Amino acid sequence: MSKNPLVRFFRWFFFRARGDSPFKRLLIHFVLIVACIIAVYPVLRVVTISLRPNDTLLTTSLRIIPENATLDNYRKVLFGDPANYRQSDFFLWVWNSFSIVMVTSIISVILAAVSAYAFSRFRFPGRSAGLIFLFTTQMIPAGMLLLPLFIMLARLKMINTSLGLIIAYSVSAVPLTIWTLKGYYDTIPVDLEEAALIDGASRMTVFTRIILPLSSPALAIAFLFSFMGGWSEYLVARVVLQKNELFTWPLGIFTFAQQFTVSWGQFAAASVLIAIPVMALFLYSSKWLISGLTLGSVKG
Repeated sequence: MSKNPLVRFFRWFFFRARGDSPFKRLLIHFVLIVACIIAVYPVLRVVTISLRPNDTLLTTSLRIIPENATLDNYRKVLFGDPANYRQSDFFLWVWNSFSIVMVTSIISVILAAVSAYAFSRFRFPGRSAGLIFLFTTQMIPAGMLLLPLFIMLARLKMINTSLGLIIAYSVSAVPLTIWTLKGYYDTIPVDLEEAALIDGASRMTVFTRIILPLSSPALAIAFLFSFMGGWSEYLVARVVLQKNELFTWPLGIFTFAQQFTVSWGQFAAASVLIAIPVMALFLYSSKWLISGLTLGSVKG
């Protein structure tokens, strides 16, 4: 080992034998801070635009809280703009989105829970091919499915109906949730089910009383994925829904963009308001988030 104190210092600083070196910790914190700034800054700019009065929307100022900040854009989004004879449909858009996404998430979790249990515990002809088929469906871009989806819903007379959009969202959400739950079911010991079956429990009792309670973190994550996939979706909703009273919030806020003018302040204010329930959902489900993602990846 070198006796040079400078060399020994650099070896201690960069290559400590036990634990992280100070340089490594400094580098990790620096990268995390930069990543947080990159992620948060666009959101802060949206908040800034929502607080600007209409006559300063084109300013080049980089201040987070603009001069003459006002909540007028939020008031117009929530309660309308009587001066321009515009009523607010914001709460209707949120309700339409919430009701459609909740039903979609519940249907997706129920179908995926049963299907994933079958793929995890039973060996039947076509099992591997079915899993591969479900996986490959996630590789198809949503734009390629619009035409066949529209034709199918048109023949079923479900265009301009909430049920049609629920079916469209469920079709895209179920394969991903099946894979998520299947990986989690594989981590649950089969011995628990065999002991219950020996004691006289039926397969349905085992599934509802043992498997589902143990897989609650994965069910929460599957529900969250389904919810988020439909909450912010625009393209499919644009094709299926054409009536204003059925608009979800992604379709609704685009009504602020007229042919010749765009109400950027109201557009930004609506975006901020829409983000609040999503943030609340993530904060509430954070206790299941890590365990649901990691335990489901132990076995394939």
